[in-house]
Amino acid sequence: MTATLQEILLAPGIQPKVLDDCQTLIDQEVADKSGVSGAAVKLAYKTATSFAPGYFRRTLEDMLPQIVDKLEPYWADFSTSGSSEFGDYLHKRGQEVAEDLLSLTDQIAEVSKRPAITKAYRAVRGSASKNVQAALPRVGDLVMKYAV
Repeated sequence: MTATLQEILLAPGIQPKVLDDCQTLIDQEVADKSGVSGAAVKLAYKTATSFAPGYFRRTLEDMLPQIVDKLEPYWADFSTSGSSEFGDYLHKRGQEVAEDLLSLTDQIAEVSKRPAITKAYRAVRGSASKNVQAALPRVGDLVMKYAV
């Protein structure tokens, strides 16, 4: 039987490495953005990291188990699909996967007690699905790094 993502990504010796890789992935995705919407994403990210140092890392640590839960059904289906690349599999289901993942950040923004963070998130939420979809191949590669 194939291991679950919980078993793979949240194992005590692996989870800190996954968190580091997630931070790198986010940094890469933000750096790759261009144009007006890219400028908005970069500004929101800079706002969040400037006004709340360590916020992203703590939030990522808190969210990782929930992110893994959201990815778990896709992983289970991928594992039986015969597909070879999880990133391609996620990309083909881009809209659905992106909205599943964004439901987590929507919840966090809703209860955040940090007005600057909430304002920055709301400024980019409209284009967030497109940005998450663009990141899905890297997300899949990150998962595969630990799954194989």
